Amino acid sequence: MADSPIPAPTNPPRRSLRQRLAPPRPKMALLAAAVGALAAMGLAPFNLWPLALLALAALVWLLARASGRADAIWIGWAAGAGYFALALHWIVEPFLVDIARHGWMAPFALIFLAGGLALFWGLAAGLAHLLAPRGALRLVAIVAALTLAELLRGYVLTGFPWALIGHVLIASPLLPLAAWVGPDGLTLLALALAAGLSLLPARPLAAGAPLALVAAGLFLTAPLFAPRPPATAADAPILRLMQPNAAQNEKWDPRMIPVFLDRMLAYSAASPVPDVIIWPETAVPAFLETAPGLMQAIGGQAGGALSVIGIERREDGAYYNSLAVIAPDGQIADVYDKHHLVPFGEYLPLGGLLSRLGLSPLVARYSGFAAGAGPLLVDLGRAGRALPLICYEAVFPRDISAALERPDLLLQITNDAWFGGFSGPFQHLAQARLRAVEQGLPMVRVANTGVSAMIAADGRILGSIPLGQTGYLDLPRPNAAAPTLFSRTGSWPVALLAGLGLLVAALQGWRQLRAPGH
Repeated sequence: MADSPIPAPTNPPRRSLRQRLAPPRPKMALLAAAVGALAAMGLAPFNLWPLALLALAALVWLLARASGRADAIWIGWAAGAGYFALALHWIVEPFLVDIARHGWMAPFALIFLAGGLALFWGLAAGLAHLLAPRGALRLVAIVAALTLAELLRGYVLTGFPWALIGHVLIASPLLPLAAWVGPDGLTLLALALAAGLSLLPARPLAAGAPLALVAAGLFLTAPLFAPRPPATAADAPILRLMQPNAAQNEKWDPRMIPVFLDRMLAYSAASPVPDVIIWPETAVPAFLETAPGLMQAIGGQAGGALSVIGIERREDGAYYNSLAVIAPDGQIADVYDKHHLVPFGEYLPLGGLLSRLGLSPLVARYSGFAAGAGPLLVDLGRAGRALPLICYEAVFPRDISAALERPDLLLQITNDAWFGGFSGPFQHLAQARLRAVEQGLPMVRVANTGVSAMIAADGRILGSIPLGQTGYLDLPRPNAAAPTLFSRTGSWPVALLAGLGLLVAALQGWRQLRAPGH
């Protein structure tokens, strides 16, 4: 009997680039988007951090089982799009203040922002799949790559570290760990816990016991890592937080300007006299250098206290979003100009080109603001030296670390009326709590429409004026704790750890591929 001919080996047909990058099945993409949206429920105002960890575990599970690099990229992007669409839906609110002029941009702003930020997740997922072809190594690569992607998101194109994955732990008992590892460390921790949870369906016993021990250890010991500020003294300086509650569509209305200004002057004059009176961002309806009479009125109404005001100023044809310290005699004692501006909100990237297309900065009332010189401290007399943070600047840990001296407190003035009345203001408040814990410094934040609050160095809210309410609140200034590990090191240790995780996964994956039988 003749031997049967052995067919010659054939190579599978090479797929085109379009085929390799084709999106996964629609059901898979929708599932990934839903998982991402559920993960965003860990952020304020929902604060459902256990649900967020389960959703992140589902995302890791999906990425670990992606059939190819393109599938991993699309799953990561779809999950990121769902996450950011829910987390940042407040971004449409500024466009609705002047609907006739900006309303048409609202849906595009959310679509492009969510889709653009999701690219970080998609590229991280593709990188993890490339470096670690299989098994536990891919879990390590996924955790490391997503951590680095979120870290980079805080720097690329001036940065936007809002709604970081680690922010889902702000409402959890693990918040004190931020004093040691910062927001990117919380991201790494959340993803590591999610990776452990993703193993439970396949290995409930083998993975469950170690995960339970690690989680129990973290949750039980985390409070021990919180900053420990000294108790507030009985004679601590008193700060007055003033909240005029000026709706954004009324803030610059000529008929309403006197109403809000008189309200704030009346709050300033209330007894007993505090040490420092704080107005919110751009609360004074004038330019600093052209209103000496108004400065005299503000100083005179304060009854001997220093006044910290949010105001605009002009110099050499440039406009600045500023904070000024006004002495009781109405003289300007100190000035700080906001240096980390909001792209498209306070200035236009490629401003000349975009201006010719008919665009203008959304928040600024003219051609846009100029950036100040950088972080600096202002002297608040008996209340100590404060690091001013105007609105958006409180989102960036690196701006606080860039100050040449360590302040006695962080001072945020903001106008959260731009963020609407649901999630944006509460996410901003949550990040203020995170900054306090990271640095071991008290934070006083005064917001036009709320939430104005005094935050201790361990993240506790000691007093607040609720969102949408009018009023003022006198509170003693809490003490600072010792400098935290994060305040000394920043995010470098987390970046190095994540980078090492990627390197180990890549090396082990390469060895597996070169082993006999592969």
